[in-house]
Amino acid sequence: MLCLTCPTDPRWVDVALGDLATLLRDHVHCEIKAASNALSLAARAPEHPVIARALVAMAADEVEHVGVMMDVLTKRGLGLGAPDTDEYAAELRKVAAASAKGRPMEPWLLDRLLVGAIIEARSCERFRLLCDGLAARGEAELAKLYDELFAVEARHFRVLAELAEGLVGEAKAKARLAELARAEGDLVARLGARATMHG
Repeated sequence: MLCLTCPTDPRWVDVALGDLATLLRDHVHCEIKAASNALSLAARAPEHPVIARALVAMAADEVEHVGVMMDVLTKRGLGLGAPDTDEYAAELRKVAAASAKGRPMEPWLLDRLLVGAIIEARSCERFRLLCDGLAARGEAELAKLYDELFAVEARHFRVLAELAEGLVGEAKAKARLAELARAEGDLVARLGARATMHG
């Protein structure tokens, strides 16, 4: 799906649905981090107004998702709780930084945009898996929500990938995306199946 090189472990859906409260809390924290990350990148890229505006628009989507998902928690009588360490995102950023060493200097923003695109792609894949799994369990309302979020995540992936292409050119951006996607696939295979949105 999209740029992903390794599919999610098939056991992930059962693990996630078996601890849905943990997954939903993790999802809210992921949306908060996505909004914060988009605004942080926008603030650090004043010389790229097209990129900054697109990131601000994306942050608005993510903030809206925070509210929607917090409503889901409330309806289920769940509190938000403190965020766990996001091993997936941290490891992915480390891999990107390590693989950039020794290469000709690239715009710093390129890898940040592409890592964001990959995270959106993984979210997109898992939202589809959740949608199908929830529908099979009779959770029609939540399945519909994840179907709607699936479409937004796919759009976010395309926006981030296209911003990267605009920054360094299509060929260079696609080559780097493929490189980072391979590393992300290795990471996902190593992390296995847990009741988290990414890791």
